[in-house]
Amino acid sequence: MTQLVSADTIRAMFSAEMTQMYRAEVPQYQKLAHIVAEVDGRTLAADETLAERLRRAGRYDLIGVERHGAIRVGRPEELSGLRRLFAVMGMTPVGYYDLSPAGVPVHSTCFRPVTEQATRICPFRIFTSLLRPELIEDEALRREALAILERRRIFTPRCEHLIELHEAHGGLSEAQAMEFVHEAAETFRWHGQAKVSADVYRKFLAAHPLVADVVCFQGPHINHLTLPSLDIDAVQQSMVEHGLDPKAIVEGPPRRRAPILLRQTSFKAIEEKARFDGEEGAHKARFGEIEQRGAALTAAGRALYDELLAQTLAAAPPDKASPADYGAELARRFADFPDDAATLRARRLAFFRYAPAAGARMGAGRGGIDELIQAGLAQAEPIFYEDFLPVSAAGIFQSNLGEGGRRELAAGAARGAFEEALGATPADELALYAQSEEASIRATLEALGASATAV
Repeated sequence: MTQLVSADTIRAMFSAEMTQMYRAEVPQYQKLAHIVAEVDGRTLAADETLAERLRRAGRYDLIGVERHGAIRVGRPEELSGLRRLFAVMGMTPVGYYDLSPAGVPVHSTCFRPVTEQATRICPFRIFTSLLRPELIEDEALRREALAILERRRIFTPRCEHLIELHEAHGGLSEAQAMEFVHEAAETFRWHGQAKVSADVYRKFLAAHPLVADVVCFQGPHINHLTLPSLDIDAVQQSMVEHGLDPKAIVEGPPRRRAPILLRQTSFKAIEEKARFDGEEGAHKARFGEIEQRGAALTAAGRALYDELLAQTLAAAPPDKASPADYGAELARRFADFPDDAATLRARRLAFFRYAPAAGARMGAGRGGIDELIQAGLAQAEPIFYEDFLPVSAAGIFQSNLGEGGRRELAAGAARGAFEEALGATPADELALYAQSEEASIRATLEALGASATAV
């Protein structure tokens, strides 16, 4: 009987393939990887306890390993095809993100592993956006975009066949998995030959840079990969020193003692050679990104975060205020957000993973998880945030689309249409974190022989 390769293994193979491909296509990204490695080395050397904390959280071996990439597609059939492709790698759609309020005519989901074990093996995920053609104001241009997209096919025939084999047999053999990774990578490779003339490209560029990026080329070329950083602020400064052109601000919450959610920055999109029906030209869309993650927040925590961020954006809009003024305002507003793990847990602002404390004996516990924590019999660690922030994603997109990226779009969320195109309902990220927390509480109570119910 043929032994099937696990989805986690295929995802790790695919992640390595994407890394190799993107570093070859975008040399500046390779330079960024060296900067991140240098900063991470200095950060580990300066904090003797950091390495142990990362090992305890299962993240030490993932230092310097890409956590995600991003792509954009144009048709519902392309999105549903990607759902099937990513399923081969154990990646499930999680979350719905509407970026139209920020002037970006897409809505998105994240294909990612959803179990803790799978994430520890390989956390790689793809933030995937679907164009909303109804937001192209010019009706004739909208029809032209749809006609162009209708003519393209983003998957190789062999890739489609391997997806069908996976669906029919519940997996792929080692040889098939290796071939699948190679064929799948072709979907995301940069092809400098545009599908349109230079004149048509310029029309779409004038309508919106993202529309030009989605419509005018062969397929959903990977538009960025993202490296994790142990000190994103140091990387931001180092990019300047090494001649990379970073975006003005780090998106997300301010620097904190108890990190929360997701902080992101990038170097700005590079100009790449492109050919338009024999005419030489250029296209700008692809960049390198860095992220630093913290605790996943509960619904109450997210509400507080969203409120404080909204206050910051109203008082010091990033496109009008200086980076220093924006940073100062952000820090001032977020002084109201508790900055220690104990308070975050006590106020139920973040999700936590529980475990018996070292040396705790079976049957030693009495009461609920809070009582066990107070007695020193159980311990709690924040659950790592694995998802994305709409405002941050929009900020990254806008910085790399040029001035034409900032538009007012008269549009509301279209989740129903997105789910119909996807062929599935994205999982609720908050529910996933709550399930992980509840499972750890049950396991801890059972291990300690405690009789109380979970919080």
